[in-house]
Formats: sequence, structure tokens, C-alpha cells
Amino acid sequence: MRYSGQVGRALEEAGVDVGDEIEVSKKDGAHRGVLMPHHDFSDPSVVTLKLASGYNIGLELRPDSKVRLVSKKETKDSVNRSMPEDPSKKKVAFLSTGGTIASYVDYRTGAVHPAKSAEELVFSAPELLDLCDVKARVLYSIYSENMDVAHWQELAKAAADELNSGVSGVIIPHGTDTMGFTSAALSFMLKGLTGPVVCVGSQRSSDRPSSDATMNLLAATRVCVDADLGEVVVIMHGDVSDDHCVVHRGTKVRKMHSSRRDAFRSVNTEPIARIEGAKVTFTADHGKRNKGQVEVMESMSKRVCMLQFYPGFEPEHFDMIADNVDGMIIAGTGLGHVSDRLVESMAKAINNDVFIAITSQCLYGAVNLNVYSTGRDMISAGAVPLEDMLPETAYVKLMWALGQTQDRNEAKRIMLSNIAGEITSRRSV
Repeated sequence: MRYSGQVGRALEEAGVDVGDEIEVSKKDGAHRGVLMPHHDFSDPSVVTLKLASGYNIGLELRPDSKVRLVSKKETKDSVNRSMPEDPSKKKVAFLSTGGTIASYVDYRTGAVHPAKSAEELVFSAPELLDLCDVKARVLYSIYSENMDVAHWQELAKAAADELNSGVSGVIIPHGTDTMGFTSAALSFMLKGLTGPVVCVGSQRSSDRPSSDATMNLLAATRVCVDADLGEVVVIMHGDVSDDHCVVHRGTKVRKMHSSRRDAFRSVNTEPIARIEGAKVTFTADHGKRNKGQVEVMESMSKRVCMLQFYPGFEPEHFDMIADNVDGMIIAGTGLGHVSDRLVESMAKAINNDVFIAITSQCLYGAVNLNVYSTGRDMISAGAVPLEDMLPETAYVKLMWALGQTQDRNEAKRIMLSNIAGEITSRRSV
């Protein structure tokens, strides 16, 4: 938004545009910073400056205030950014998909926008160039809720191609809302990893002083360069401060808070590793780097749904969904239960060759359908309990399993096999 009224006239008289560095002098002193765009919620008499510290401040512009142009913003054409190459460093591939982490503040304009090129992505955190030789490209620039099976499949093939070309690791900047789905899908699709495939996000955009984007990216790069890791993982802040980041297994991680920087948790297991500065410390068993070619098994069925049972779930609603899918993941209450009224519908669907598996809404702990009569009736109907598998991981795994086989017995064997650490026999509290 443009500034108007008295403020707009003062800025025009000083020859100032949004993105210019200016100095505003008032009775209480002078303040220097980049002029940010006017916001709809700001008072018309207030200008917003981004200080050198990264913080934004609002200054009321009064008739006795003075505005001085310090320097004009650089035009896009005047900025020459070339991707440096350093053969002495290990090469890391960046495959950007979008999300908050792929957006950065352009101090030439004061605006935040998504990186549309490899160069913009890397220069959003130029410290990366001190750690590795960067190979970057933007696959998508979308909100993570718009990710689907086709995106996962393209990502898996792109990651395999990069690892097979000799890079030390692959980093996937990704929106946080569905990052757990993507990391689970890649965990099942990619076999024989010669290096880590790291999904990394940020909770705060780069225009905010509290942004976690750069620290998370640097931590992901450290793992790719220094760690003997051959798994799909998620790396995010380990606490609300900037103390450390943690490495979560791609099939056991969940976003547990809408906005905190440490929103991600490893569920029913410990994180794989902790990153403090330049130090990577492994804290749990993990897959090591393999030798040879990375393989991709990307086939997935889209005819799978995930349902959460709730009191009053009508059998006819269940039947309507079951008639249109090949597989269902049901997040039941407590140990994995649904109401007695749904068991008959469940049995009918299974007799019609719909694969039904059970997880728990509780997340922590495991499904056990042997304790109460309803659970035993569900087992008799043919439902498959999935131990401590997360509902979203189970959903993605069933899509993948039905993409590998049409045989329901083989699909059951796959679902009950611990393929990518999605099932844990020992659970942490």
C-alpha cells in the first residue's frame, strides 16, 4: 500500500520511495532504516522502517518531523547475483517447493516474496555458501496444503536423481503444515539412500526478527555435509529460542503447534539427532549412508482416505465413503475404537475388498484392539491395527502399499512391516 495524505506528501518532497533507506528526524532523535510499505492497519500518520537490526518500527510523522533520503533502493536490473561454485566443498542439492521458508525479505523493496529462482533461494540465506557448494532449483512455489501425490512422486524422483549424481545430501524447503505427509511419502518411496533427504521449514517469515528460516537451513546443511545419515528426515527448531535444531525421522514427526518455532515433535520415539552450531550429535539409532544407486518406488493409489471417528458418526456416511475408496485409515478413540454401530459397516466394506486399518487419535501410545469387546469385533470384521503408527503416516503408507500390490494379504504384510521406522516397539514418554 502507498502512503497518502501528509505523510505521502512529505515522502514525495524528499524524493523517497518504498525500499529506499531514509532517516526520520524528530525531537527525540533520528532513526534510519528501509522504508516499508504502508499497511492497512497502520495509522495514516505512521511510517514503518526496517532497522539494520531487522526489527520494524513505526514512527509518527508530525509537521516538525524531517525526512531525508539516505540511499535509493537498487533496481532489480542493477543487482547481479551469480551462483558461486567451489569444487573444494561438498555439493548439496536444494529442491524448493514453497512455503514460508522459501520466502524472504527483499531489502530493496521492503517486501516479502517467494524465491522464484535458484539464486534467490540460496541468497535468502547466503551463509549456506560457506558450508557447501550449492546446487539449487525451484520445483514448485505453492502452499503446502496444495501438495498432492504427483508432487511427492516428482520430489522423490528429483531427490534420487540428485543423490545419484553425487551430491552429499538433498534439502527440500517446504511449508510446515503438510511437511509430515511429504516426509512420510518420501520415506517409503526412496530406497538405498546415499545421503540424507531433509525436509525443512520455518514458522516465521524472513521479514521477522524471530525468523527461524536461516538457522533451520544451516542445520539441514550441516547434516548433509557432516553426518553419516541415510534417511528422510525433518529438521526444525528444538525449542523456542535459537539454542539448537533437532532431526526427526520422516515417518514419526508431527506438527504439534500452529505457530511456535519448536512446533515439531518426534512421536513415540526420540529425535534422531541434535544440531548445536556446527556440531551434530546423534541421539538415537539411524540409517547410515548406503552405497550404490538410490531407487525410487513411487507408485501410489489415490483411492485411500483417512477418517477420524467421532461420537455420532453415522454408518450411512461411512458406507458412502467406503463405496468410493480402496483403502481407509481410521483414527479411532483411545486404543483405536469406533462405535458398535460402525462395526457392521466396516465388515461390509472389508467384504467388498476395502482395506481398513486402525490408528489412534491419541498419537502417543499404540492401538490395542484386544482389550475391549468392540476392538475384538473390529478384528473379527477384518480391520488391521497399526500399532503406534501416526495416522498421517499410515494414510501415506497405505497409498504406497496399494500402489505396490492389489493383493490384500500382501498389502497387510506391507502395512505391518516396519519399512522406514514408522513402527516402534519401545516408545518414549
